[in-house]
Amino acid sequence: MAEPSIFTRILQGDIPGEIVAETERVFAIRDIAPQAPVHLLVIPKTQEYRDVTELAAGDATLLAEMIALAKRLGREHADDGDFRLIFNTGAGAGQTVFHVHAHLLAGGLGEKSLVGE
Repeated sequence: MAEPSIFTRILQGDIPGEIVAETERVFAIRDIAPQAPVHLLVIPKTQEYRDVTELAAGDATLLAEMIALAKRLGREHADDGDFRLIFNTGAGAGQTVFHVHAHLLAGGLGEKSLVGE
């Protein structure tokens, strides 16, 4: 079995992290290097899937649970309820932790594009 990812270690309490929401199969934490006023990570508790493409092929229901939690968090944390949900897939796309997770960004984004940043 693979070594526990940083997200698994946060979930287990081995390293600090602010868990802001949790369901039976998904949890969310604040990003330690926020790129927006609201920057949360929505993460499945299993580290079975490296990226969103593997998750979509292997457990579409779990992916839907991640999106549902993101929607709830967007309503709770974004002033207007609007948010961006980003999945980086692969090192070339900026993925640094290979335990699928979504970045929820909100607050003051306006028309700013994140493409190419």
